[in-house]
Amino acid sequence: MNSPETGASDWASSVARLSMGALLFEAISGLAITCLPFHALIQWTVIVHTLAGTLVLLPLAWYVAEHGRRYRTYAPSQITVLGYLGVVALLLCALSGLVLTWQGFFGIRTLGWWRKVHLITTMVTFGALLPHVLFSYLRQSRDGQKPAAGGYLGQVLAVNLAGLVLIGTLTLAYSGTHFKNQLPSDYSYLYGTNRPFAPSLARTDTGGAFDERSLAGSVSCGTAGCHSQILEEWKPSAHRYAAMDTVFEGIQNVMAKQNGPESTRYCGGCHDPISLFSGAKNIFATNLTSLPGYQEGISCLACHAVRETDLKGNANYTVTQPHEYLWQWQLKGLGRTARDFLIRTYPQEHAKLSKRMFKKPEYCAACHKQFIDQEVNRVGWVQLQNQYDNWAASHWNHKGDSQKTVECRECHMPLVDSTDPAAGDESDYNRKPNDGKHRSHRFIASNELMPRALKLEGWEQQVRLTEQWLQGKQRIPEIAEKWSDGPIVKVTLDVPQTIGVGEPIPLRVIMTSNKVGHDYPTGPLDLIQSWLEVHVTDNKGKEVFSSGKRDTKNFITPGTFLFKAEPVDQNGNLIDRHNLWEMVGVRFRRSIFPGYSDTAQFSIPCTGTLAEGPASPTPQRDQTNLVQMPSPDQSGTYRITASLQYRKVDQFLLNYLFGDENKLTSAVTEIDRATANVEVKMTSHASNSTGPTIERLAKALEERPK
Repeated sequence: MNSPETGASDWASSVARLSMGALLFEAISGLAITCLPFHALIQWTVIVHTLAGTLVLLPLAWYVAEHGRRYRTYAPSQITVLGYLGVVALLLCALSGLVLTWQGFFGIRTLGWWRKVHLITTMVTFGALLPHVLFSYLRQSRDGQKPAAGGYLGQVLAVNLAGLVLIGTLTLAYSGTHFKNQLPSDYSYLYGTNRPFAPSLARTDTGGAFDERSLAGSVSCGTAGCHSQILEEWKPSAHRYAAMDTVFEGIQNVMAKQNGPESTRYCGGCHDPISLFSGAKNIFATNLTSLPGYQEGISCLACHAVRETDLKGNANYTVTQPHEYLWQWQLKGLGRTARDFLIRTYPQEHAKLSKRMFKKPEYCAACHKQFIDQEVNRVGWVQLQNQYDNWAASHWNHKGDSQKTVECRECHMPLVDSTDPAAGDESDYNRKPNDGKHRSHRFIASNELMPRALKLEGWEQQVRLTEQWLQGKQRIPEIAEKWSDGPIVKVTLDVPQTIGVGEPIPLRVIMTSNKVGHDYPTGPLDLIQSWLEVHVTDNKGKEVFSSGKRDTKNFITPGTFLFKAEPVDQNGNLIDRHNLWEMVGVRFRRSIFPGYSDTAQFSIPCTGTLAEGPASPTPQRDQTNLVQMPSPDQSGTYRITASLQYRKVDQFLLNYLFGDENKLTSAVTEIDRATANVEVKMTSHASNSTGPTIERLAKALEERPK
């Protein structure tokens, strides 16, 4: 057994005192990191905790080895058992700390179970070592030894005090960005100080302004390899360019001139929240979207900081200003490295940006549901685009049965292969925590115009995927059993196989919404256009009838079958410049509800001359549009082609915003097409129809029993 002098010397050992001081500091700082709220002080604690733990590893290892060698001959007792238990726990604590440090610097995240191991072994270490030291002191005092406990305790506390002073000093030296959450001094409170962002329903949880920097900086999310894939998906997306969409900017400028700049706050909650919440949409502002971050539109933080939504629409949500990590906006250098390390090793605050509510269609409804009320049009409430209610009332929604329901994110944010830390999800009925997939942040829908016009990063891929989406060519495995194959709207033709010479061809074009989760088309139907293009050619390939063609200036010819809305103002004038702030109602609206069909009917004459467009006994258009039909006694085969076309913005609006000579035009995508042949025979009646014709339907009605 060791001599009393040997036992007493441990209390005087500088290495022993340093080791115990470091261990106590690591324990206290670790518990502070775990238990105290997010703050710059705690972030500096993470850094100092890591540095101190790393620096003390070698002296601590030497001390433990030497201490064990000197006391290995001691008889088993509660002191030795506690010592060995503490050493084992300390080894595991040190190992887990090294792993977490490595993952913090070189990984994309720290694993949760390693953090738990580190926390539990810390508590076990001190649960064993503190009584081990106390019992040793009592035993040596009982045996007549004179342990230098006073000096030992003093130096241990001094080490901890030095660590705390260092953390405090560093916090005072740098505690992050100091945000200026104030509206401009000349801010116009059009609807009162309690509603600074009205007529938008968007609001902050404080009721006041947010510094524009606090919701921007999306690029920083991808600088460390963590969310780089998601960042690349978001860059050319509609959410990203929502504020710098040139059509949006043009309409916003017109609205500001006519109704005052404050009125554009109505648009800001969904299109430009960074400018809205910072107070840029103000009567005295020279540019309503000029602040840093406006080019991020719906930025990462603008979306992920939403805490509450309401089904009313018009951006009816509440946003919370995210807490900032130190050096959060650094894109390179030591600051970026430290920022990334903090997020990975102290992820509790960052994890709050991911919430279950993001998965719900109700979350999307906050912006994808729109109305005009008296504050905007000076008349009263009018419903505008409304994707959510369409979906909620459709066959896609089976409330309470996720295996039958198809939700917004399943279509517009399909699963993609991923190495992102956000990959995996155990909360979905058909997913696993380690499935290696995340939901795409491209938000593919129907806008090919803006990515192409703005030439955003990755726009070519965005346009290609958008076209595939519109044509129904994108397969989504997770909903493949619930989703139809083929085009999003299927086109079929109902025509007779034969007709007699001189008889008109009765044509019905049937369009069925197979895969769209809401009305087709959806969105602002005063500027979106989807129409039928019909061509009829004879057996020589000569076109004898057409409808729905575009002229050289990209205008659709009059008389075309068109899905659209025709809003009107209080004087009955057509709203055709997307001047929705003047809208009081709709005189015409045509779209297809999910799972339903619509039909266009044509009666195509086969004698004389025929104007382009629907048949008319007295054509009103330019005679250059007329085509010569075959003579009445000529038989042959006519080929009919009908295609459903789509473009995001009509040419009239583009010309209005950017001038008649502008070269900006919206790409046209063919949704689906169908063809059929009709044989014209030297007979007076048609036969072998592929479906009911208008004449047979009329005859059947006449012959039904009275």
